[in-house]
Amino acid sequence: MAGGVMQKSGGGNGRRRRRGGAQPMAEINITPFVDVMLVLLIIFMVAAPLLTVGVPVELPKTAAQALPAEQEEPLTVTITAEGGVQIMTTETPRQELVAKLRAVADEREGDRVFLRADGSVPYSAVMEIMGALNAGGFSNIGLVTDIGGPTLDGSGN
Repeated sequence: MAGGVMQKSGGGNGRRRRRGGAQPMAEINITPFVDVMLVLLIIFMVAAPLLTVGVPVELPKTAAQALPAEQEEPLTVTITAEGGVQIMTTETPRQELVAKLRAVADEREGDRVFLRADGSVPYSAVMEIMGALNAGGFSNIGLVTDIGGPTLDGSGN
């Protein structure tokens, strides 16, 4: 906030008179505030896309609505097109998956996990990983898809 002084306009016979005839300016200069807010807005707009899990997969499309946001950062397990499994962004061998999931489940409050699988991955491979998630202590599994897919009633694309 910038504070300045304004020169008193001539005339007037006021009892209280400041030295030099100056009185405090009663206006607030909001230009620096707006500049700072715009810089913060740009920083957050650039940083927000980087906060999502960055494993490239081609998600299948569905007509289902998105799930509401949570307080705790959701655990994400990804099955890539090549069949690899990643917990968040860490590549994990399938034989170690259940042990690592149990260790993660002990540290987390909730049992929700999001499963992302490339659309080209066979259904049996997805079900195998879902079984490992259940054995690892996660019973609340959400399947991640893209919106805008076909609907069975013919109203979608």
